[in-house]
Parts: sequence; structure tokens; C-alpha cells
Amino acid sequence: MGLFTRKSESEAPAPKPADAAAPAAQAPSDKSPPAPRPASSPPPAKSPEPPAPSGGGGHAPRGKADPLANERAQKFQNLKTEIHRKLVDQLDMTKLAQNVTDEIREQVMQIVLALCEEAGGLLNFNERQKLAKEILDETFGLGPLETLLSDPEISDILINGPKQVYIEKRGRLQLSDVKFKDNAHLLHVIDKIVSPLGRRCDEVCPMVDARLKDGSRVNAIIPPLAIDGASMSIRRFGKDPITWDDYIRFKSCSPEMVEFLKACVHAGLNIIVAGGTGSGKTTLLNNLSSFIPDDERIVTIEDAAELQLRQPHIVRLETRPANIEGKGRIAIRDLLINALRMRPDRIVVGECRGGETLDMLQAMNTGHDGSMTTIHANSTRDAVQRVETMVMMAGFDLPTRAIRQQFASAVHLIVQAARLTGGPRKIIAITEVQGMEGDVVTMQDIFKFEQDGVSANGKAYGRLVATGVRPGFYDRLRSSGAVIDTDWFVARDLVVDEG
Repeated sequence: MGLFTRKSESEAPAPKPADAAAPAAQAPSDKSPPAPRPASSPPPAKSPEPPAPSGGGGHAPRGKADPLANERAQKFQNLKTEIHRKLVDQLDMTKLAQNVTDEIREQVMQIVLALCEEAGGLLNFNERQKLAKEILDETFGLGPLETLLSDPEISDILINGPKQVYIEKRGRLQLSDVKFKDNAHLLHVIDKIVSPLGRRCDEVCPMVDARLKDGSRVNAIIPPLAIDGASMSIRRFGKDPITWDDYIRFKSCSPEMVEFLKACVHAGLNIIVAGGTGSGKTTLLNNLSSFIPDDERIVTIEDAAELQLRQPHIVRLETRPANIEGKGRIAIRDLLINALRMRPDRIVVGECRGGETLDMLQAMNTGHDGSMTTIHANSTRDAVQRVETMVMMAGFDLPTRAIRQQFASAVHLIVQAARLTGGPRKIIAITEVQGMEGDVVTMQDIFKFEQDGVSANGKAYGRLVATGVRPGFYDRLRSSGAVIDTDWFVARDLVVDEG
């Protein structure tokens, strides 16, 4: 049977537990009543089809309610529901989902436009094109989210139930006019994201971490944990990754800072990237990893694969959640222990947030120089305390001094990222871990950001400065063959950002 052959009653596949529409069918419904089933809809014996696409327009500011516009929008929505169901009845969606090409999308577009013509003169040309695009987005993509995902200026998509979708654009949050039909529709989209990764999000496992095809990070949580309906957060990574040139252009760091970090990575220093939520830790880790020589074997470990390293010799590992029976979970710590047996030159862990922190410190201390990871911390001093807390909370009965000694001997450099007032992201400190004095880990800033105030447009401004301190590992940098400029360590302003 071809991809575009109308399915007969006997050919309809039987519903399966893992069917993408299953979570949607079990989900609590939104208060709005479902659209009436048209007379031409498929018989009940057929397999469940995806929810009809909702009115997922763009994200322009919304004006006052217009009764006539609302009535026309409702007619548009009803027609879309009817045409979508006809399309599902006419096509073999199972085969289509397995092999989506531009040619197939174009053929489906023509079918949708033909169905629009059959509906009569209810739509003008632009409305037909809009309807066809939204139906294709629902059929082949993530429904209403496709409009947002196609906008390169959107960095975060925050969904608080089916009727409230916020976006972050150019560093500012705003409410979009994108909506899902109901909670079942939103659950269906979540399932389309997590199912291809072998993950699930249901009443048994109501929280999930996942990723989109472009590497964007996804977190979803559903009822009963999410009281007001399913919630999803998408942290986007652009098609064109941010490079060091972009960091310099945005005044997030200086050329001297970049060259210094390059020398540190080349010399095999162990580095922790610290920062708060949304400060750009993963992007910074990606760029630091770009300095790793091509002839080294790298093992990356992540909850959801986001790192985009370009070196030829990379082994990428990703955690696995438990199955429906609660078995088979593979955590970062398990992968880290296994990675030590894989003869890595360097280990890069996307984020340490539990017991794996101690394993990471031990790996750094046992010959895996040049390893890197990120942690949540608001300052370089907080990073030390955060590591202590994570090790102790994981149940390791170690004295605080022993943990600090492990940290001081394992970590050479902390790179602190921050998101400042008004949205700009900067590297606000590059700090050497010098060692221990008594029970205290001693550190010294080599570069730092000094904030001078907040501009009239609400953005923090200040100066990136060299502190004038030459790091204790200076000789190690020289012996590694890295290119070093002694002017890096002359106290002065490197970049002045006036906001």
C-alpha cells in the first residue's frame, strides 16, 4: 500500500499502548468542549489519530477581543479540525512518519489544499495557506510549537498549561498568542518529543528530560504533579552555535580571556563552569571543549545530549530513565564509572548535581587531566560550597576538609558565567583554585567583571578587567607549548560595556 492510499477498514492498525496518541487519550481534558466529529470522519474502529491542530499562530501582541473575528476564528478552527481528520483518514500516517521528505511534505500540502477547495469558498488564499501549514506542522512536527521553533531569536519556550505559552526573546519574557487545543493536545506533543528517545511521560513517570532534534533541551512535568495542566520548558540552541567571536562581539568576554582559556584547555587543566539557571553554562562548556586537540579521545556524559563537539574522536553517552517496572535506570554516576574503563583522555560531564560530583573529582585526580563539567553556583566561592553539599547529600560519609582537599587538588580553574540585570550574559570571573590554607580552599581571580551600574534601558554595564595576577600554573601553560602573552596578566580594563 502506498503512502497516499486511503486506508480501508481492515487495514487500520490496531491501537497500541505505546501509540503516540495514547497519553493524549488518557489525559484530563481542558474545559473547552471537543470539536464536533464531522460526518466524514473515520469510523470508530480505526486507530486513534493525533489531536486536530490548534490555533497556533505567531507571537505578536494581542489586541482587544473582536466578536466577528472570534466567530471567524472559530469557523476556521472547526474547518481545520474537519480537514485534519479527513487527512488522517486518507493517508497512511505510520509510513509517513517513518520517512518524511520535502517531496512528501509538498504532496501532503497539495492534498490539504485540495481538501480546502472541497470545503467551498469559506477561506481566501492566505487562509488556505495558513491552514495547510498548521495541519502539516501538526502532522509532521510539534503542532503549535513549530511557529516558535522556527524563530531564531527565541531562546526559551515556557509552557504553563495548554493556554499559556511564554517565550524569551532578546533576553525578555513575553506571553505569546500560541495555544494548544486542550491538555490532551499538549500531552500528545510531549509524547511526540520523548517517545523517539525511548522515554515516557505519564502518571507513572510524570517528569522527563529530553531533547529536540536540534539539541534543544526539554523538560516536561504533567498532572498530578503539575496541578494546572502539563508544563514544558524548552531551552533552545540556535542552528548556528554561538562561537568565541560572538562572545567577543557581545562583550561577554575579551580576546585576552579567550586566548587564556584556550591555553588552559590545551595544557590539560581541569575546569568547572559555574553559573545560575540560564547563564549559558552549556554554551560555554561547548566552546571550551572546542579547544581540545583533535588527537585526543573524549567521552561526554549527559542527561540529555546537548553538547556539540566537533572533534573526530568522541564517544557520547546519555543517561536512561527506569522502565515501566521501575528497573533499568542508568544515571550519570553509572556512566562516569564506566567511562573510566573506556581509556578516555578527557571526560566532559554536562552537569554534576549529585553523587557523581565525587566521582568526577576522583577522575580529575587520577590521570584524566583536561576534564570539564558544569555546576549550578552563583559565584566561584559558592561553587566550592555547592560541591561540598552535593557530595554530602549523596550519602558519602566524608569530612568536609577531605572534600575540600579533593576539590583543591582536582580543579585548576573555575569559569563563572552569569546572566546580569536586563538579560546580558557574561563571563564574570575566571578564577584559579590555588590550594588549601588550613580548612579553606584558596582562590584568586585572574579576570573578572566589575559592574558599574544599570543603564536607562535596564541593562547592567561595567568593565571586564585583568586583575594583574599571574596564575600559579603559569609554568605548566608554558611547558605545554601553549601560546602565552604576558600582557594577559597586566592589570587593566579589557572591555568597557556601557550598556
